[in-house]
Amino acid sequence: MFRFNPQAFYMMPFHFGPRPAKGSAVYGEVTTIAVSYLTDRRILAEYLPEPFEVGEEPLVSVSYSMNKEVAWLAGGGYNLIGVNVSAVFKGKVDHLKGSYCLVMWENLTDPILTGREIQGIPKIYADIPDHTVYNGVWRASASYRGHKIVDLSVKDLEPLADDQVKEWERTAREGNWMGWKYIPSTGGPGAEVSHATLFPTHPTFHHIWVGKGEVQWQRLTWEQNPTQFHIVNALERLPILEYRSASVLKGSTDLLVAEKPVRPLR
Repeated sequence: MFRFNPQAFYMMPFHFGPRPAKGSAVYGEVTTIAVSYLTDRRILAEYLPEPFEVGEEPLVSVSYSMNKEVAWLAGGGYNLIGVNVSAVFKGKVDHLKGSYCLVMWENLTDPILTGREIQGIPKIYADIPDHTVYNGVWRASASYRGHKIVDLSVKDLEPLADDQVKEWERTAREGNWMGWKYIPSTGGPGAEVSHATLFPTHPTFHHIWVGKGEVQWQRLTWEQNPTQFHIVNALERLPILEYRSASVLKGSTDLLVAEKPVRPLR
Protein backbone atom coordinates (compact mmCIF):
# COMPACT_ATOMS: atom_id res chain seq x y z
CA MET A 1 0.00 0.00 0.00
CA PHE A 2 1.25 3.47 -0.88
CA ARG A 3 2.09 5.73 2.04
CA PHE A 4 3.03 9.40 1.91
CA ASN A 5 6.44 10.53 3.07
CA PRO A 6 5.72 13.83 4.84
CA GLN A 7 9.22 15.09 3.94
CA ALA A 8 8.85 14.38 0.21
CA PHE A 9 7.52 16.63 -2.56
CA TYR A 10 4.56 15.22 -4.50
CA MET A 11 2.42 16.29 -7.41
CA MET A 12 -0.46 14.42 -9.01
CA PRO A 13 -0.38 11.56 -9.77
CA PHE A 14 1.29 11.17 -6.38
CA HIS A 15 1.12 7.36 -6.08
CA PHE A 16 4.14 6.89 -8.39
CA GLY A 17 6.35 8.55 -5.82
CA PRO A 18 7.87 11.98 -5.21
CA ARG A 19 8.52 14.25 -8.13
CA PRO A 20 12.11 13.92 -9.41
CA ALA A 21 13.92 17.21 -8.99
CA LYS A 22 17.38 18.42 -9.94
CA GLY A 23 17.25 21.39 -7.58
CA SER A 24 17.81 24.07 -10.22
CA ALA A 25 15.43 26.61 -11.72
CA VAL A 26 17.93 28.40 -13.95
CA TYR A 27 16.67 29.65 -17.31
CA GLY A 28 19.84 29.97 -19.38
CA GLU A 29 18.50 32.07 -22.25
CA VAL A 30 15.48 34.37 -21.98
CA THR A 31 14.29 36.85 -24.60
CA THR A 32 11.48 39.18 -23.48
CA ILE A 33 9.26 41.68 -25.28
CA ALA A 34 7.39 43.93 -22.83
CA VAL A 35 4.88 46.75 -23.26
CA SER A 36 3.19 48.68 -20.43
CA TYR A 37 0.33 51.17 -20.44
CA LEU A 38 -1.91 53.16 -18.13
CA THR A 39 -5.51 52.04 -17.80
CA ASP A 40 -8.69 52.92 -15.92
CA ARG A 41 -8.11 52.58 -12.17
CA ARG A 42 -11.75 51.78 -11.37
CA ILE A 43 -12.00 48.94 -13.87
CA LEU A 44 -8.62 47.50 -12.92
CA ALA A 45 -9.62 47.46 -9.24
CA GLU A 46 -12.48 45.08 -10.12
CA TYR A 47 -9.92 42.36 -10.92
CA LEU A 48 -7.87 42.61 -7.71
CA PRO A 49 -8.96 40.44 -4.76
CA GLU A 50 -8.84 41.89 -1.25
CA PRO A 51 -6.53 42.91 0.35
CA PHE A 52 -4.84 43.94 -2.92
CA GLU A 53 -5.24 47.50 -4.16
CA VAL A 54 -4.21 49.21 -7.38
CA GLY A 55 -0.72 50.70 -7.13
CA GLU A 56 0.27 54.33 -7.34
CA GLU A 57 -0.47 54.24 -11.07
CA PRO A 58 -2.97 51.88 -12.76
CA LEU A 59 -0.25 50.28 -14.87
CA VAL A 60 -0.67 47.15 -17.00
CA SER A 61 2.38 45.26 -18.30
CA VAL A 62 2.06 42.68 -21.08
CA SER A 63 5.20 40.64 -21.61
CA TYR A 64 6.25 37.79 -23.87
CA SER A 65 9.20 35.56 -23.03
CA MET A 66 10.93 32.86 -25.03
CA ASN A 67 12.62 30.62 -22.47
CA LYS A 68 15.43 28.30 -23.53
CA GLU A 69 18.00 26.14 -21.72
CA VAL A 70 15.61 25.62 -18.80
CA ALA A 71 17.45 23.47 -16.25
CA TRP A 72 14.44 21.74 -14.69
CA LEU A 73 13.21 20.82 -18.20
CA ALA A 74 16.56 19.16 -19.02
CA GLY A 75 17.50 22.06 -21.27
CA GLY A 76 14.12 22.38 -22.97
CA GLY A 77 12.04 25.50 -23.21
CA TYR A 78 8.69 27.17 -23.72
CA ASN A 79 7.07 30.51 -24.48
CA LEU A 80 4.75 32.62 -22.35
CA ILE A 81 2.72 35.82 -22.38
CA GLY A 82 1.88 37.28 -18.97
CA VAL A 83 -0.23 40.19 -17.79
CA ASN A 84 0.86 41.93 -14.59
CA VAL A 85 -0.49 45.07 -12.95
CA SER A 86 0.90 47.47 -10.36
CA ALA A 87 -0.50 46.54 -6.97
CA VAL A 88 -0.17 46.94 -3.22
CA PHE A 89 -0.82 44.07 -0.80
CA LYS A 90 -2.23 45.23 2.55
CA GLY A 91 -2.54 42.09 4.63
CA LYS A 92 -2.70 41.51 8.36
CA VAL A 93 1.02 40.69 8.41
CA ASP A 94 2.50 41.53 5.01
CA HIS A 95 2.50 44.96 3.38
CA LEU A 96 4.15 44.92 -0.04
CA LYS A 97 4.33 47.02 -3.19
CA GLY A 98 4.90 45.25 -6.48
CA SER A 99 2.99 43.63 -9.30
CA TYR A 100 0.04 41.24 -9.32
CA CYS A 101 -0.24 38.58 -12.02
CA LEU A 102 -3.70 38.64 -13.60
CA VAL A 103 -3.00 35.76 -15.99
CA MET A 104 -0.16 33.98 -17.72
CA TRP A 105 -0.49 31.97 -20.91
CA GLU A 106 2.11 29.29 -21.63
CA ASN A 107 2.51 26.75 -24.42
CA LEU A 108 3.73 23.80 -22.34
CA THR A 109 1.93 21.69 -19.73
CA ASP A 110 4.84 21.25 -17.29
CA PRO A 111 5.31 24.90 -16.24
CA ILE A 112 1.55 25.44 -16.22
CA LEU A 113 0.98 22.68 -13.67
CA THR A 114 3.92 23.55 -11.43
CA GLY A 115 3.11 27.25 -11.52
CA ARG A 116 -0.54 26.72 -10.61
CA GLU A 117 -0.10 24.02 -7.97
CA ILE A 118 3.08 25.23 -6.27
CA GLN A 119 3.42 28.97 -6.79
CA GLY A 120 -0.17 30.06 -7.23
CA ILE A 121 0.48 31.70 -10.61
CA PRO A 122 -2.74 31.83 -12.70
CA LYS A 123 -1.40 29.94 -15.70
CA ILE A 124 -3.44 28.67 -18.65
CA TYR A 125 -2.63 27.28 -22.08
CA ALA A 126 -2.29 29.11 -25.40
CA ASP A 127 -0.51 28.63 -28.69
CA ILE A 128 2.46 31.03 -28.52
CA PRO A 129 4.85 30.84 -31.46
CA ASP A 130 8.39 32.17 -31.30
CA HIS A 131 8.58 35.91 -31.78
CA THR A 132 9.46 37.46 -35.13
CA VAL A 133 11.77 40.34 -36.03
CA TYR A 134 11.26 42.10 -39.37
CA ASN A 135 12.26 45.59 -40.47
CA GLY A 136 13.22 46.41 -36.90
CA VAL A 137 9.83 45.44 -35.43
CA TRP A 138 9.66 42.70 -32.78
CA ARG A 139 6.30 40.91 -32.63
CA ALA A 140 4.71 38.24 -30.44
CA SER A 141 1.20 36.82 -30.15
CA ALA A 142 -1.00 34.23 -28.48
CA SER A 143 -4.01 32.33 -29.80
CA TYR A 144 -6.16 29.35 -28.90
CA ARG A 145 -8.16 27.02 -31.16
CA GLY A 146 -7.20 29.20 -34.09
CA HIS A 147 -8.51 32.44 -32.59
CA LYS A 148 -6.13 35.27 -31.72
CA ILE A 149 -5.95 36.44 -28.08
CA VAL A 150 -3.39 39.24 -28.16
CA ASP A 151 -0.68 40.81 -30.30
CA LEU A 152 2.19 42.92 -29.00
CA SER A 153 4.98 44.67 -30.84
CA VAL A 154 7.93 46.96 -30.18
CA LYS A 155 9.75 49.16 -32.71
CA ASP A 156 12.22 52.07 -32.95
CA LEU A 157 14.54 50.34 -30.50
CA GLU A 158 17.58 51.99 -28.96
CA PRO A 159 20.09 50.17 -26.69
CA LEU A 160 20.56 51.09 -23.05
CA ALA A 161 24.01 51.80 -21.67
CA ASP A 162 25.61 49.19 -19.40
CA ASP A 163 24.92 51.17 -16.22
CA GLN A 164 21.25 51.51 -17.20
CA VAL A 165 21.03 47.77 -17.84
CA LYS A 166 22.37 47.11 -14.34
CA GLU A 167 19.83 49.52 -12.85
CA TRP A 168 16.96 47.71 -14.60
CA GLU A 169 18.37 44.42 -13.30
CA ARG A 170 18.55 45.71 -9.73
CA THR A 171 14.99 47.01 -9.86
CA ALA A 172 13.68 43.72 -11.25
CA ARG A 173 15.42 41.68 -8.55
CA GLU A 174 14.07 43.87 -5.77
CA GLY A 175 10.51 43.78 -7.06
CA ASN A 176 7.69 41.78 -5.47
CA TRP A 177 5.82 39.52 -7.91
CA MET A 178 2.52 38.39 -6.41
CA GLY A 179 -0.46 36.24 -7.30
CA TRP A 180 -3.33 34.26 -5.81
CA LYS A 181 -3.38 30.51 -5.30
CA TYR A 182 -6.91 29.17 -5.73
CA ILE A 183 -7.86 25.49 -5.79
CA PRO A 184 -11.62 24.89 -5.93
CA SER A 185 -13.36 22.48 -3.58
CA THR A 186 -13.93 18.99 -4.88
CA GLY A 187 -17.42 19.10 -6.33
CA GLY A 188 -17.61 22.85 -5.57
CA PRO A 189 -18.56 25.52 -4.83
CA GLY A 190 -15.95 27.10 -2.58
CA ALA A 191 -12.19 26.62 -2.33
CA GLU A 192 -9.85 24.06 -0.81
CA VAL A 193 -7.05 26.66 -0.96
CA SER A 194 -7.36 30.41 -1.47
CA HIS A 195 -4.61 32.86 -0.50
CA ALA A 196 -2.18 35.40 -1.92
CA THR A 197 1.34 34.30 -2.83
CA LEU A 198 4.77 35.85 -3.33
CA PHE A 199 7.13 34.25 -5.82
CA PRO A 200 10.70 35.26 -6.64
CA THR A 201 12.59 36.03 -9.79
CA HIS A 202 16.30 36.77 -10.07
CA PRO A 203 17.00 37.98 -13.62
CA THR A 204 20.33 38.80 -15.19
CA PHE A 205 20.12 41.19 -18.14
CA HIS A 206 22.79 41.17 -20.83
CA HIS A 207 21.19 43.58 -23.29
CA ILE A 208 18.14 45.88 -23.16
CA TRP A 209 16.62 47.98 -25.91
CA VAL A 210 13.77 50.48 -25.42
CA GLY A 211 11.36 51.81 -28.01
CA LYS A 212 7.70 52.27 -28.85
CA GLY A 213 5.19 49.53 -28.13
CA GLU A 214 1.67 48.48 -28.98
CA VAL A 215 -0.77 45.90 -27.59
CA GLN A 216 -3.92 44.69 -29.33
CA TRP A 217 -6.43 42.58 -27.42
CA GLN A 218 -9.19 40.70 -29.22
CA ARG A 219 -12.80 40.36 -28.14
CA LEU A 220 -13.97 36.76 -28.30
CA THR A 221 -17.16 34.73 -28.09
CA TRP A 222 -17.87 31.52 -26.20
CA GLU A 223 -17.85 29.63 -29.49
CA GLN A 224 -14.37 30.91 -30.32
CA ASN A 225 -12.78 30.21 -26.93
CA PRO A 226 -15.26 28.59 -24.53
CA THR A 227 -12.96 28.36 -21.49
CA GLN A 228 -11.03 31.63 -21.79
CA PHE A 229 -13.19 34.16 -23.62
CA HIS A 230 -14.24 35.87 -20.38
CA ILE A 231 -10.57 36.35 -19.43
CA VAL A 232 -9.62 37.81 -22.79
CA ASN A 233 -12.66 40.08 -22.85
CA ALA A 234 -11.91 41.36 -19.35
CA LEU A 235 -8.43 42.40 -20.47
CA GLU A 236 -9.78 43.93 -23.67
CA ARG A 237 -12.16 45.95 -21.48
CA LEU A 238 -9.21 47.73 -19.83
CA PRO A 239 -8.69 50.87 -21.93
CA ILE A 240 -5.20 51.77 -23.11
CA LEU A 241 -5.02 55.39 -21.96
CA GLU A 242 -1.31 56.00 -22.46
CA TYR A 243 1.59 53.78 -23.45
CA ARG A 244 4.53 53.84 -21.08
CA SER A 245 7.61 51.66 -21.45
CA ALA A 246 8.32 49.26 -24.31
CA SER A 247 11.42 47.10 -24.33
CA VAL A 248 13.25 44.03 -25.55
CA LEU A 249 15.45 42.27 -23.00
CA LYS A 250 17.95 39.43 -23.37
CA GLY A 251 19.46 37.55 -20.47
CA SER A 252 18.79 34.71 -18.05
CA THR A 253 16.92 34.16 -14.80
CA ASP A 254 16.73 31.96 -11.71
CA LEU A 255 13.41 31.17 -10.03
CA LEU A 256 14.96 29.69 -6.87
CA VAL A 257 15.98 32.61 -4.68
CA ALA A 258 17.09 31.62 -1.17
CA GLU A 259 16.48 35.04 0.38
CA LYS A 260 12.99 35.32 -1.14
CA PRO A 261 11.31 31.89 -1.22
CA VAL A 262 7.86 31.20 -2.61
CA ARG A 263 5.45 31.74 0.26
CA PRO A 264 1.87 32.64 1.11
CA LEU A 265 1.08 36.23 2.00
CA ARG A 266 -0.89 36.96 5.14
